[in-house]
Amino acid sequence: MAAAAPSPDPLDVAAEATRGLRGLSTELTARLPRLLEAMRSLGTGPDAHTVLDRIVRTAAELVGARRAALGVHHAEGGAAVGQGLADVVMYGVTEADRERCAELLPDARRAGTPSAAEPPGPSQPSGPSQPPGPYLTVPLRVGEEIFGVLCLAEKRDGGSFTDSDRHLVEVLATEAGIAIGHTRVQGATRQRERWIEGSVAVTQAVLSGGAGDGPAVVAEKVRELADAAVGIVLLPEDGGDGLKAVAVAADERSGLLGAVLPARSPAVPRLLAGQPVLIEDPAADPLFGTGVPGRYGPSMMVPLSSGDRVLGVLATARERDADPFTATERSLAAQFAAQAAVALVLAEAQRDRERLAVLEERDRIARDLHDLVVQRLFATGMLLESAERRSDAPEVRERIERAVEELGATIQEVRTAVFALQQTPPETPPGLRGRVLREVRAAAVPLGFQPSLTFVGPVDDLIVSVTGAHLVAALRESLSNAFRHARAERIEVVVDATARLADGRPAVRLTVADDGVGVPADGRRSGLANLVRRAEALGGSSTFGPGLGEDGRGTAVVWEAPLPSEDA
Repeated sequence: MAAAAPSPDPLDVAAEATRGLRGLSTELTARLPRLLEAMRSLGTGPDAHTVLDRIVRTAAELVGARRAALGVHHAEGGAAVGQGLADVVMYGVTEADRERCAELLPDARRAGTPSAAEPPGPSQPSGPSQPPGPYLTVPLRVGEEIFGVLCLAEKRDGGSFTDSDRHLVEVLATEAGIAIGHTRVQGATRQRERWIEGSVAVTQAVLSGGAGDGPAVVAEKVRELADAAVGIVLLPEDGGDGLKAVAVAADERSGLLGAVLPARSPAVPRLLAGQPVLIEDPAADPLFGTGVPGRYGPSMMVPLSSGDRVLGVLATARERDADPFTATERSLAAQFAAQAAVALVLAEAQRDRERLAVLEERDRIARDLHDLVVQRLFATGMLLESAERRSDAPEVRERIERAVEELGATIQEVRTAVFALQQTPPETPPGLRGRVLREVRAAAVPLGFQPSLTFVGPVDDLIVSVTGAHLVAALRESLSNAFRHARAERIEVVVDATARLADGRPAVRLTVADDGVGVPADGRRSGLANLVRRAEALGGSSTFGPGLGEDGRGTAVVWEAPLPSEDA
């Protein structure tokens, strides 16, 4: 963007304009104090609209005009025909006259010089450039830049506007242009501060909440900063070349969340190349062919870029008939998107570091359990077995034998814990051990307690996918039966990859035992029949017997299938 030309000294501009006031009549000279007071007060308004209202009211009263209109062009290129005005303030009109009074504002391209005119003659119909009655138009400018047009009409005394009136309004218009320019600078400064503060807030929120919530935070903040109706974050589509809306901030999100910007859209290659895309046509679809109705107005899309990497796209759109995004807003949105992309990358890196730290800690705990706890339990068991052999008292030997059995069960539980700690991250497809753990954990919700789980042998290494799929299905069926029919308080699950069938073939054996009510003699056994069919399909078997309760109360389901020879 080219640097703006330095503004002339306001005092020099005002002095040049006031040279035309020499030789004024006593009546007009008496109006100078009011003019000076008006000039002094122009820059004291709290916002741009207040300043405009003060300008148009003061100008009308200064020259005795019944009606006045002041139109300010858009800050960037607003003098183009058909682009409209950024703000319009009227004086001395009713709501019914407001549309007609808009004719007081001449074509912006013809507003470069002051002009005064008499009412049109009988053969000259009034039009947009010739409102009824005498009128006076003066451009609002600072240096060569025209901010807008001040138009006054219908002298209260019924006369015409004079050169003296024009000189007075020129001085006022010059000062008004300076005041408007100053207000715009202040507004642009506040706008930049808002976007900067928004970038900081997003960075803090994303880094504190993790990358998972990041897109939603970014979408909500850009909607707020851009005074838009919707904010959308689109990320590359899984398994496709398009962009998918993963976060939407809007009052009505139907059809937006999950919408895909297809790769065939002309916007996609531009966005992935790091270029923004703008839509100024209010009837256009803000998602370029996603099938979402064109419910919004001016829209813009900016890439979420970090270095040479484009993470996704940040899109925002305003309501229909809203002002288009200015060049300043587009620049600020691009800077915001770049900062948001950096925050998302940092959050992802932070999450990776935390995940790595957790995995490393789990590995350390698993090693300690295996190398220290299990070894000590083994040593304790050997000491007890030695003591059992040396004891002559049957009661003592029986107690020692129970202790050894308990130690053996404890060792199996510790090994299960070690295997669980050594599981791969959630995004990696789990092996059989992980799938079994997931089924057991899921069953804890309806059961109200956590079943115990023991693995024997290298389960993931020995059991192939087909056998593993049947085993998981058999486990799910067994746990479901225990929940629906057994009314159990304790369930033990054992997956043994070192088992042998009756004919000596290596096998995997699943045992699910509970302390419930057992299998009724006349009850339905469709679930047990399903287990038998699954096992027999693999060349194995499924049986049930006494459970974990006193006197064998409950049920123990034993499901086993041979291991293929190539996996043995």
